[in-house]
Amino acid sequence: MINRIRQIRKQKGMTLAEVAAACAPKTTAQTIGRLETGMRNLSLSWMNRIGDALDVDPQSLVKGDEEESPHIIARLTESGAESLTTPRDAILPTELLEAGTLICLAIETSQGEYRTGDQLWMRRFDPADAAQMINRDVLAPRSGGRFAFGRLIDRRGSLVGLLPPGLGQRQIVIDGPQWLAVAEMLVRKL
Repeated sequence: MINRIRQIRKQKGMTLAEVAAACAPKTTAQTIGRLETGMRNLSLSWMNRIGDALDVDPQSLVKGDEEESPHIIARLTESGAESLTTPRDAILPTELLEAGTLICLAIETSQGEYRTGDQLWMRRFDPADAAQMINRDVLAPRSGGRFAFGRLIDRRGSLVGLLPPGLGQRQIVIDGPQWLAVAEMLVRKL
């Protein structure tokens, strides 16, 4: 098995020391480095500890030798497309965040920045975490099996205010939604 600890750690913008400190119980940066490079065996216990520290599913830390995964082969800079010296694994956004259940919103009519045919992948959270979602697009359940979608612009007590993406639409206020789902990934066919 080849491990992907280094790729995920770098995509999360964490140092070896930060991952080591986030482990429970804490460990050393040297130990994390050895696990990354394969100089130390990556046991199931270590996978769970490092997965928790990186806030990812422990299974995403390893991949089979025969498994073909998407690769990042180039980057777009001010001077144009540049090749990477060595291709690296592309870590799917869904693997970078473990908390919350994923749901998908299908866009059937263009509104705001969303186009017909888009899929908006969202992660469900407790409404108590709404302060972290201010100024982000969210989906909220309403009574009668309906939903409200829009930019979260306000939270006061159990009330949340959403501004729909279409022009000239009024703010929607929902009292005590069971959950909120925040936009995490937009999938758009070209």
